[in-house]
Amino acid sequence: MATVAQSIDNNGLNSLENVFQAFVDNLGDKILILTIFDFMTFIWIQASKQEMMALRLPTPPFVVTTSAFHIRKRRRPPPPPVPVTAVKLQCFGGVDSWENFYDCHQNKQFFKDRHYLHKDWGQYFSNGNIILLEAGCGAGNTIFPLANKYPQLHIHACDFSHHAITLVKSHPNFLKDQINAFVCNIAEENLCDHIMPASVDIVTLVFTLSALSPEKMPIVIQNLGLVLKPGGHVLFRDYAIGDYAQLMLMNKNQVLSENFYFRGDGTCSFYFSEGLLRELFERAGFIVVDVNTYNREIINRARNITMQRRWIRAVFRR
Repeated sequence: MATVAQSIDNNGLNSLENVFQAFVDNLGDKILILTIFDFMTFIWIQASKQEMMALRLPTPPFVVTTSAFHIRKRRRPPPPPVPVTAVKLQCFGGVDSWENFYDCHQNKQFFKDRHYLHKDWGQYFSNGNIILLEAGCGAGNTIFPLANKYPQLHIHACDFSHHAITLVKSHPNFLKDQINAFVCNIAEENLCDHIMPASVDIVTLVFTLSALSPEKMPIVIQNLGLVLKPGGHVLFRDYAIGDYAQLMLMNKNQVLSENFYFRGDGTCSFYFSEGLLRELFERAGFIVVDVNTYNREIINRARNITMQRRWIRAVFRR
């Protein structure tokens, strides 16, 4: 540093290039970023404000506020938010996010069996030997309660997550003779490559369609129609507009498009209105049997909050 000071004394600040070269020569193998910062610090302290402006030096990340060289660091701006387009690409692909989801939760008591389904739709499962397709089976929380309640069911279960299908096949109640579990992205692959066309009596679509981007929903519904028998039914249950979870995502500005949001883990959720749901299935040639929205107030006393949960439940006939 003495050599640099001597260079300033001999050449003046107008020979800035020479000063900088002398400074670098004396640093040897030190990191260049630190070199530039230290050099600018040294020059800034040695020069007056007028001299710095005349030299048009780049402003260093500090301000000299007193003659005693008291340095006040400038506040750095916050990092820019993640571009929505990047999140969209992750969500619209979907597979990687859901693979990570099931991988993270595979050893936890995270998934709850849906024992309520036979109360809603028991009449559809109890008529003889029924062939059922669970589209988007996840860890099997729909199929295993139904298989236990209605042992005459023959079940096809698909999901686009390999981890999810692994969880299904490793379940203690998994029976190969009763359950055919396979990986299939129903938004991109033809279900008829895995199941005989027009061979299924019932399709259960439980919290599956909401995980897909809106433009893929008509493709999925058409795909389901290919494997349903004439007169077969789709039993639908999913999130409804105005659900507490939607309001939370909206407040966090995690919006992808109208009623479509991304969660912190990269997965997505769509919130349905009765009108939109009717339109989606009617355009695919289905007949609306029943559509209704129902509410449930849940009180979390530990967090002192009241949550208004809203779901939509429907039945469509092929």
